[in-house]
Amino acid sequence: MALGRNQRSDSRSSSSYCSTATLVVFVALCLVGVWMMTSSTVVPIELSSSGKSEVTDENSETVAKPFEDISKVSPKDTTQHDIQSKGDTTSSKTISEASKDQNVSGNSEDSTAESTNVEKDDSLDTTKPQTYSDESGTGEGGEVAKTAEDIATESGGNDSGVQKNGQGSNTIETMNTEIGGNQEQNSNRGTSSEKNNNSEQSSNRVIGNDQQSANKDKNSAESKSEQSDNENNSEETIGDEQEPESEKNSSETSSDEQQQSDDLKNSEQVEKSDDDDAKVEKDQGWIKEKVEQNQDMEAEKADVENKTDSQSKDQAVNDVFPDGAQADLLNETNTQNGAWPTQSAESRNEKEVQASSSTVTQYSWKLCNVTAGSDYIPCLDNEEAIKKLRSTKHFEHRERHCPKEGPDCLVPLPKGYRKPIEWPTSREKIWYYNVPHTQLAVVKGHQNWVKVSGEYLIFPGGGTQFKNGALHYIDFIQESMPDIAWGKRSRVVLDVGCGVASFGGYLFDRDTLTMSFAPKDEHEAQVQFALERGIPAISAVMGTTRLPFPGGVFDVIHCARCRVPWHIEGGMLLLELNRLLRPGGYFVWSATPVYRKVQADQEIWNAMSALTKSMCWEMVAKRWDALNEVGLAIYRKPSNNTCYESRKQNNPPICQEHDDPNAVWNIRLQACMHKLPSDPAVRGTHWPDYWPQRLEKTPYWLSGSQVGVYGKPTPEDFQEDYKHWKKVVGSSYLNGMGINWSTVRNVMDMRSVYGGFAAALRDMKVWVMNVVSIDSQDTLPVIYERGLFGIYHDWCESFSTYPRTYDLLHADHIFSMIKKRCKILPVFVEVDRLLRPEGKLIVRDTKEIINELEEIARSLSWEIRLTFAKESEGLLCVQKTKWRPN
Repeated sequence: MALGRNQRSDSRSSSSYCSTATLVVFVALCLVGVWMMTSSTVVPIELSSSGKSEVTDENSETVAKPFEDISKVSPKDTTQHDIQSKGDTTSSKTISEASKDQNVSGNSEDSTAESTNVEKDDSLDTTKPQTYSDESGTGEGGEVAKTAEDIATESGGNDSGVQKNGQGSNTIETMNTEIGGNQEQNSNRGTSSEKNNNSEQSSNRVIGNDQQSANKDKNSAESKSEQSDNENNSEETIGDEQEPESEKNSSETSSDEQQQSDDLKNSEQVEKSDDDDAKVEKDQGWIKEKVEQNQDMEAEKADVENKTDSQSKDQAVNDVFPDGAQADLLNETNTQNGAWPTQSAESRNEKEVQASSSTVTQYSWKLCNVTAGSDYIPCLDNEEAIKKLRSTKHFEHRERHCPKEGPDCLVPLPKGYRKPIEWPTSREKIWYYNVPHTQLAVVKGHQNWVKVSGEYLIFPGGGTQFKNGALHYIDFIQESMPDIAWGKRSRVVLDVGCGVASFGGYLFDRDTLTMSFAPKDEHEAQVQFALERGIPAISAVMGTTRLPFPGGVFDVIHCARCRVPWHIEGGMLLLELNRLLRPGGYFVWSATPVYRKVQADQEIWNAMSALTKSMCWEMVAKRWDALNEVGLAIYRKPSNNTCYESRKQNNPPICQEHDDPNAVWNIRLQACMHKLPSDPAVRGTHWPDYWPQRLEKTPYWLSGSQVGVYGKPTPEDFQEDYKHWKKVVGSSYLNGMGINWSTVRNVMDMRSVYGGFAAALRDMKVWVMNVVSIDSQDTLPVIYERGLFGIYHDWCESFSTYPRTYDLLHADHIFSMIKKRCKILPVFVEVDRLLRPEGKLIVRDTKEIINELEEIARSLSWEIRLTFAKESEGLLCVQKTKWRPN
């Protein structure tokens, strides 16, 4: 192609310019050498002939590379480009002069080139502007430009318009790179200085003209014969000097040099007076014209798909292309993403990781440095608070004294800790290493509490009052009072001073649920033994405050040598049992005062007889157990107020009307009795249905006029809750979380409402400690009414139990409630204390809470079993490990 008009005169004398041409060529060679040493940027040289000429480059990478960093060329480098072009003996004008001439001609040759492109294979559309930023042709949005070979492959292997020797492909890459360089210049101009703007402007003119030249070359490549004719005259290697063809050409070059130099100076002066906006508009106008022409061409394409800018960013790996309608919106050539990540994507991902990691809380864990060691119970082992007590007469030192803030340290594992033995074998034996205490075996071994056998602690099932086994003793009680009817009329039992809880452990065989409790005292780890065996128990003492249970909920209360002085101080402790016992319920007392005739026992017996009579308790049985050589007495609480009203002396007194028997949290004991309810619609006037019917039946005292926890009438709320948890447990918990339920025995529901979760597990060999938080609606009486049990608790404090005592904790939206009152981290540390290694925590809560808890669990090296989120709600199942900090 022609880059300029032929303005040379053949009549000039070559001899007159010989010396001048030689000097110019020498100077040009020197300048080129200096330029090559100081600059890595090379402007490709276009060759022209008097007729239709063509330039082909066999090395596309060599041609494309100089244009990529064209914005970095200084004004001095630009001049060196021009001088180098002058020094070439190709009888062609420089690119700058070509640009000038082409602007005057109105880009008439571009129109010819475009019409020629229409006749070619449509897949070879290379005239759209690209925005590339690296040597590989990668775009600003992460796109990678297609090569002609890729396009040819997509178009079914059609090689039309593509040279087999690769020249066509190289021309396409060169054009795309040139357009990218031009656009990059426009962007760089916005932030460069005025001096750099001037040099960049000159460079941009060169780039624009090179693009037009390249388009013309592409059109001329259509004819093989013309290419062969011109190939010998137009072939060049960038950076190499061309040998002059003749003295005439040298003379003509000298003349053209002077004209070009003048034109270049004039052009630079004009361009310096233009502002940045005009320069940008000029370059963008040229690109816009080319884009509009290409859009007309692409409207006729059916087999080429384009990406939009947003799709190219979102789909960094997949080769996905939009349909024809979307392709019309694109201003870029089709791009295809390969397997290599882009710098843009890598940087964006790293920024996101850094941003997210900056918000992650770093947890630093340590072991608790306490005297209790691996048996640490924060609210019962608060030595600082215990030392400040003024008196321990009423067992104040065995009561709860919680630290102001929950500890954030971890309780260590006993040396040699092993996976607990499964139920029901655990009722008879446990690993010694899990509860390494032998004092009870020494003190109570002869009463068959516990014995040591190798690596095991053996529990024969005996107790102080039932040395020959708990089952015989349990049956003896029912024989003494058949109305007790274990597992039918009597379902929920409270065992006071339980020891190792063998009484409650064997009541499971009679389908009866027992809440056992004992203090953390000299009977070393008795409650811990019970829980390790798989028997419900808590650490508590009858001291100065009410027990954490509602009033009138236990069907039977049992005391076997429980060492509680019931008769002292106006019978205050026995009156606490009266508060807890259901109207018509039974108190079973098996102790030496019942059957021994020594003076001390007789005095206690006489005092107890007078106290129980004044309380209107009726002694319904007094029996002697010949096998165990013990006796017992059974008392029944009245079902109405008739006896209270007929008493001659109001002693013990009736509690004041404002005294709520269900208010228990940190409430001090009082030596009074609460009146029994008389309204048939009030809880306590009727005995619950027999077990198991009471489990599913709505309590009679739940009124339809009351609004339930979930906003429906209370009876409907109750039934919906039960249906919900049956569905969740049956379809998800039992089968969908990978939990081996044969290893699960001790379960805690951290936020029970109506006990639906525990009720849904009825057929499983587990027991559930239902916890009702003190800041939740008081539904714990409902739980007891249906034959289950539970406890009040404040989750901002530690639970009254030993470490490693539960196999599974269930938390339904309790953490989001806790967060309103206290910090979540100490509560999770408490969860870690409660759970055995390999124990599970199931959390249902908001997505934010789930994410926070998962982060804490990971910091503790817990195993994440399941995470699931839908909208704003989430589900988490994690498993504790044996990991402890060094």
